[in-house]
Formats: sequence, C-alpha cells, structure tokens
Amino acid sequence: MTNPTTTPHALSLRTAAELAASAVAGIGPDRWAAPTPCAGYDLRTLVDHLAWAAVLAEHAATREPLDHDWSTPAPPPFLAALPESEWPAPLAGELRAAAGAWADPAAWDGETVMGTSPMPAAVVGPMMLAEFALHGWDVARATGAPYAVPAALAEAVLAAVGSMAAMGRDGGWYGPEVPVPADAPAFDRALGLSGRDPSWRAAG
Repeated sequence: MTNPTTTPHALSLRTAAELAASAVAGIGPDRWAAPTPCAGYDLRTLVDHLAWAAVLAEHAATREPLDHDWSTPAPPPFLAALPESEWPAPLAGELRAAAGAWADPAAWDGETVMGTSPMPAAVVGPMMLAEFALHGWDVARATGAPYAVPAALAEAVLAAVGSMAAMGRDGGWYGPEVPVPADAPAFDRALGLSGRDPSWRAAG
C-alpha cells in the first residue's frame, strides 16, 4: 500500500506546517505586539489567524463543517484559555494534525467545506498549503528569524498562489501584486503575487 504522506501535495503541506510551527516557536515573550508584513496584523493577531487556518484546514480534510460565530473575535478553543507565550506548542500540534489529515489521499478528492462553504478539495488543499507557508514567512519576518523554504515547497506555493491570486485579491486576503523579477526565486515570486514585498523587514 502506498504511504499517503509520500504524495507531493501532502509532503508540501506537511513541510509548510512544520515551517509555520517553527516560526511561531521563535516568537519572544516581548514580541507579540510587533508589526508584521500583513497590514493591520500584529504578531498576536496573525498567529490567532494562523491558528484558525489550521482548524479550518483539518475540518476541510475530514469533511467536518465548522460551526463558529465569526462575528465575535476570539482565539480557537485550544488556545483560548492560554496566554500568548504558551500558544506555540499547541499551535504546532494543531498544524501537524491538519497536515496529517491532508495526508489521506481521499482528502484531495471531490468536494469539501471551508467552514460551512462547499469548495473543491483540489482548491482548498493548495490554498491551505500556501496559507501555512506564507503566514510562516510573515511571522519569521516580524521576528527577524531565518525562513528557509525548500525548493519543492517554493514551487508548490508559487503554483497555489498563482492559481488563486485573482480570487485572493477579490476576497481581500491578498493585496495588490508586488512586482518581483521574473528570475527571482519561486518563493519570492509567490510572495509578490500574494501582495507581499519579499524585502520586508521588521523595523530595528
């Protein structure tokens, strides 16, 4: 029987989840209010967003609708009772759980749900792969930490962002494209397509 975690999509998603978890683990206790490359998001808000993305990703892979009142901002239940300084470990576990759920080849077939909205799984899987990789980069940039994206993941993120950039801009989750040289690394081109400046650095 083929090991499902050896499929390219599943491997890329797992790598993206691990990168994001490593970036969050590097947040110092005094950095949670730091600005990030995402306009209007400090690190706390961004990590909260990433935590919900992990929850949504796992539910989408398992085809379980997520009944949540999005009008009331709050961290997901697995973080709600914890101070921010204790978020990294449980968030890493949730990211890995999401990646593990997408390791099942059946997760990539047919239709699934994002929250309660039906969507093709073949769209949702790459969307979450890009979400983890890009927001991991946002966190790393905000803290000044290194963020080494393997070539295979960079190409997967570029393909995912390229396929949904117009939809992302229409939906407000991608900003206007930032021009990046055509011969730039694949991940830099993905950043530009998603509205991020690859040269962004935290002040100071």
